[in-house]
Amino acid sequence: MPMDNRNLVQVLKMELNYLSEVGYGQAEKTPVRVPLVFEDTPSCLNCDNQGAPSPCGECVLIQLVPPESRTEKVPCRHIPITSDGESLMDLYGHSSHAELEILLGRWLREVISELEGAAPDTKPNAEPDREIVRQEVSTKSADEQLVN
Repeated sequence: MPMDNRNLVQVLKMELNYLSEVGYGQAEKTPVRVPLVFEDTPSCLNCDNQGAPSPCGECVLIQLVPPESRTEKVPCRHIPITSDGESLMDLYGHSSHAELEILLGRWLREVISELEGAAPDTKPNAEPDREIVRQEVSTKSADEQLVN
């Protein structure tokens, strides 16, 4: 069985770049719904795959999925991205799109730093609490209204 031979750090950097440059709300691939993290970006082995889909178990991201969730239909949805262990699946259920993007961006930067052997740019236990994230979302929305 062929395995994904991509470098995990490079894939996460690509995802962070996608989040920063394109954003999940701006993707053209799936205009009928908001794109899903990892699944609708070049990070996914099956993104734009015209042939038979590759098994998710072959993806480099599988190592970030808890062992008990690796057999799920879409394992990357179960990657925990908050200090409380909330996964993307959890966040899809109760977070706004903007909150999810802020939490994901912080998580990506933290994991990339850890994998590169550098100290994360944030303080210990730096996962933002929901109120701080909501304040950032409010500030971002107000700034966007000023531009328009």
